[in-house]
Amino acid sequence: QVQLVESGGGLVQPGGSLRLSCEASMFTFYYYASGWFRQAPGKEREEVSCISSSDGVTNYADSVKDRFIIYRDNAKNILYLQMNDLKFEDTGVYYCAGDRVEGSTCPTAGMNYWGKGTLVTVSP
Repeated sequence: QVQLVESGGGLVQPGGSLRLSCEASMFTFYYYASGWFRQAPGKEREEVSCISSSDGVTNYADSVKDRFIIYRDNAKNILYLQMNDLKFEDTGVYYCAGDRVEGSTCPTAGMNYWGKGTLVTVSP
């Protein structure tokens, strides 16, 4: 069965950077749209960024545009989220997700596979 496992979360000061990673089992990022979502305390989960299958076209939420970069290492089959200039409002649990439709592109109709999340806390 598909498993997505996030890592790289932690405590960081405002203005700092973190890189999240997502490793997959029984799932190849190159062939399916995938993305990162986050859920802040007391808020609904929101999409942060998405990357399409094959050509890797990317989408970003306005709140993270020009600060976050989504990319994948096709050889290692790892999805990354490079987060720069972090702000208090970036705090939350970050989830890796994948679409089950081969060749899917962003925006997707909805992600089907989810990791358990990694916590990012932005605080002095």
